[in-house]
Amino acid sequence: MAIACVATRASKGVDAPSVTVEVHLSNGLPAFSLVGLPETSVKEAKERVRSAIINAGFEFPMRRITVNLAPADLPKQGGRYDLPIAIGILVASKQIPEKALKDHEFVGELALSGHIRQSQGLLPVIVEARQQGINLVLPLENRADAELVGYNRVYFASHLQGLSEYLHGQSRLPGIESGLEWIEHEKEESQSCFSEVIGQYHAKHGLEIAAAGNHNILLLGPPGTGKSMLASRMMQLLPPLGYDEALEVATLHSVAGHQIQPNAFYTRPFRNPHHTSSAISLVGGGSVPRPGEISLAHRGVLFLDEVVEFPRKVLDCLREPMETGEVVISRAAAKLTFSSRFQLIAAMNPSPCGDLDNARATPDQIQRYLSRLSGPFLDRFDLTIEVPRLPEGALTQENKNTETSSTIAQRVKLARERQLNRAGVLNSELSGKQLKELGKFKQADLLFLEQSVNKLNLSIRSFHRLQRVSRTIADLQQSENVERNHIAQALGYRAMDRLLNSLKTSY
Repeated sequence: MAIACVATRASKGVDAPSVTVEVHLSNGLPAFSLVGLPETSVKEAKERVRSAIINAGFEFPMRRITVNLAPADLPKQGGRYDLPIAIGILVASKQIPEKALKDHEFVGELALSGHIRQSQGLLPVIVEARQQGINLVLPLENRADAELVGYNRVYFASHLQGLSEYLHGQSRLPGIESGLEWIEHEKEESQSCFSEVIGQYHAKHGLEIAAAGNHNILLLGPPGTGKSMLASRMMQLLPPLGYDEALEVATLHSVAGHQIQPNAFYTRPFRNPHHTSSAISLVGGGSVPRPGEISLAHRGVLFLDEVVEFPRKVLDCLREPMETGEVVISRAAAKLTFSSRFQLIAAMNPSPCGDLDNARATPDQIQRYLSRLSGPFLDRFDLTIEVPRLPEGALTQENKNTETSSTIAQRVKLARERQLNRAGVLNSELSGKQLKELGKFKQADLLFLEQSVNKLNLSIRSFHRLQRVSRTIADLQQSENVERNHIAQALGYRAMDRLLNSLKTSY
């Protein structure tokens, strides 16, 4: 009985579950049946595999061929099953020895000529193979993915004929050459710097606090005051990713079909979606669920420019992921979880006319404009900073006493190290219990903060967020305890609350 079993892996979010390709050759009229919940792209593998086997110089068996992709309840999509199906047919027809398949897995799409083409989303497959300690055969064009993982039991094939020679023991396949040394660890030198931003010292310090504690921040100001410029320079303040974090980010991008460049492997992602983005593109989903912008910004920054122009329902979809650090996408066939621990930076104008001083906008119009952002969504921001127009003469004066990005980044690095040594997490991730045990607040100062929160009509969530910001300000100043002036400074970064309260008093 001609049966062959070839191991491969499917794609299920950031996971790569094992799949066994079972091939059975039986007597009867020539036919090619493919079962096991294959989608259209997998069903088309029959024609690709047939032509690839013939054009690679093998004999295509003129028998009844049944291919089963087990387990049958796992959906399969893409061309990654072409190679294991072809190997299974060649083994079942005795053209490749069965013993050569031991401890091997195969993934790859076949061209009609027999060449093995690149497949998308293989980083989870390589990570899983490393954990299982098995030999993995991939397309040569996927070498970059394997180099990121640095697993030395990955082998690359460019043609079905060459792979057959390897399985017959007649030749060797190329493997990892340089491993992790191939990846640049140093940050790329940026052409922009904080020193180029004229004035806006209050906003710069706010971004420094946000970078040090990984806090969400809202920039509020008229058009052309430098909000987008400041946000784009935020990446210069953040330290590079560690290897495990970088591999986690690269896996999400691989699943989304994006290629990670070696020189950007350790760089934190910066995502800047347009305000016309849908909820699915922002959060993730689709018929075949893929990560959205918030997951692609994992361990990095998500910048929402003109945040008021985003649909309110779309923004409210961010509320839960901002708290939990992950997004759960449920479909009839599967329930997938994508990490989304990002830092949110948003920018907006204070009125529909762009400036509060513009007489065209009444308080009622400004109120309706600001109400496009729901209260619970605004509650997720730790800091809201005013970015005002520059005073007269600021543009022509020499820009003195302005720190460079590298100087600020060094302070941010030291503050982050203090936080990690104290609690193992950054201040934005501190729980209420950790704030109480490790925050080092005086009871009188907490009472002062509570009274301020009540006066500003803020929520309990804001009370804890203000504590976290105060703790970060103290860390930047290398203070062991949180003092009253740190709390007062944190309260100074609540520009939106002051604006909303001023509108209420204007009626």
